[in-house]
Amino acid sequence: MQDLSDKHTNDFDDEIDLLEFLYVLLEGKWIIVSLTAFASIVGVIYSLSLPNVYQSKAILVPEESSNSISGALGNYRGLAGLAGINIPSNGDLGNSAKAIKKISSLSFFENNILPNIYLPDLMAVKSWNPDTNIMSFDENLYDTSTNTWVRDFSFPKQQIPSAQESFRVFKTHLTISEDKKSGFIDLSIKHQSPYIAEQWAELVISEVNAFYRQKDKSESEKAVNYLNQKISITGLSEIKEALAQLLQEEIKKLTLIEANQSYVFDYIDPPVVMEQKSEPKRSLICILFALLGGALSVLLVLIRHYAFNEKTL
Repeated sequence: MQDLSDKHTNDFDDEIDLLEFLYVLLEGKWIIVSLTAFASIVGVIYSLSLPNVYQSKAILVPEESSNSISGALGNYRGLAGLAGINIPSNGDLGNSAKAIKKISSLSFFENNILPNIYLPDLMAVKSWNPDTNIMSFDENLYDTSTNTWVRDFSFPKQQIPSAQESFRVFKTHLTISEDKKSGFIDLSIKHQSPYIAEQWAELVISEVNAFYRQKDKSESEKAVNYLNQKISITGLSEIKEALAQLLQEEIKKLTLIEANQSYVFDYIDPPVVMEQKSEPKRSLICILFALLGGALSVLLVLIRHYAFNEKTL
């Protein structure tokens, strides 16, 4: 019987505590309403101050040309090794796997991207005018009247943004991911200008294709020259015939390289100039500010009530 009465007492105490909690909140309703409204207004102002950002996205598929070339030359791998020529095995990483890492590297940005973009579009952009398609720049960073950098800087930064500093900013605009099941690659660029986002996305894809195309072309041309030299100095007809077959395959490889512009990646869906912004999510920002304001106001009312009660006691 004692346990049952204790249980009823605890339930009654819990009910009183809940009623007291609701009473405290009701008593401080104007504080809660005021702070929540203030936070909501701040959220609206903050969200409206954020510039629109557009995302241009491409869906890519790895080209199989380099894999088929390696497979065609696989039968001659042993002979090529004797001749001093390295032919990758089927287990080697293809150009597409290496290209994904290459795109995210500093060297690729410095040698292939940075020379082909307008640096203030990356490092000094302020806003984009959709009516005139004109970018405006932060005059504290870049003086458009003289086309010079005027920003304040301290070591390790420089007056003109370095390749490493620019690369860190560029990585925040670039997203690349691979679907392991399908093998498709998603590449996207974000920018305040949808036109620049589309141009940079196309630039990254074309440059990585050109990089590996030129790399394989150079290696194949060296192999052709080397094989021609070996054939000219080889006296054994069997060796010469085998080298001639290897030379024929290398010439085929070189022809495919010359003919294939989409050497590493081909488009499933090319990047386009987007009409709709991707961010900021202004409604979500306003809701989060309102929730945060409400939670802080409730906490303030509870602290104010119980702290005051403790002092009076």
